[in-house]
Amino acid sequence: MTYLVHGATGAQGSPVLSALRARGEHAVAAAREAHRAPGESVSADFADTDSLARAYRAADGVFVHLPMGPVNVVGGYADAIVAAVERARPARVVISTSGQVIDEDSPLQVAPGSPVSRLIRGVEGAGVSTAVIAPRLYLENLLLPVIAGAARDEGILRYPLPEPFPVSWCSHADVADVAARLLTDPSTTGTVSVGHLPGLTGPDLASAFANAFGRPVRYEPLTSSDFGELITPLFGAKATPVVDLYEALNAQDGYTIDEANSAQRLLGLTPPPIKHWLARAL
Repeated sequence: MTYLVHGATGAQGSPVLSALRARGEHAVAAAREAHRAPGESVSADFADTDSLARAYRAADGVFVHLPMGPVNVVGGYADAIVAAVERARPARVVISTSGQVIDEDSPLQVAPGSPVSRLIRGVEGAGVSTAVIAPRLYLENLLLPVIAGAARDEGILRYPLPEPFPVSWCSHADVADVAARLLTDPSTTGTVSVGHLPGLTGPDLASAFANAFGRPVRYEPLTSSDFGELITPLFGAKATPVVDLYEALNAQDGYTIDEANSAQRLLGLTPPPIKHWLARAL
């Protein structure tokens, strides 16, 4: 069996590639510049349906997630992927929403015409076996120097969410474990949500950082605009949609997954305690 992994040089695809290879699976990196990908790789450009179809014909399973970018550009990528799946018909496709909400009726749910919705609807409509991974927020966000550095140096974990706000945080490795299972075992279809249950609050995060640093750490909520000022030097214009997300989150009561379609319930996969993740990540 051969599994094709998009984004294998990035934060999301690389852990999936590693998770599959650690299981002894034949995992191939798909990248526009294949020579930059680790190990065996194949050239596949999201803007080129022909290159995608050629790559998919040799694959039994495909892991895909859409990159950030202008809606019209990313929407074109979604359409190209769908066309390639329809043409090549790989046996299995696993899609990560990369944190976009598609699995609950809430103000945060993406519109039906959004790129990720078009991708999911199109791949499912192609009649191939499909599973969708739906995380919420990535723990790696907490490793930004402006976040983890202040927790280490000042004993203050600052983040743009209210103190009691529960979040089903997950790491890229948590998503990779789910992706590897879903690719190699096609018995589960539909949406699988990934993240901690019950959700973790600000003080929960601060306690984990305190354990990691061996010093007291307290949680301090930031406003979305203050967070934007912190991250704009790092992200530039890409900081704007991030700030918009946290502005929307602050109007909610929490950001947690539904246990009914969780990886815990459907696959028996539970994220490790955050203190264990931090011990490896810091």
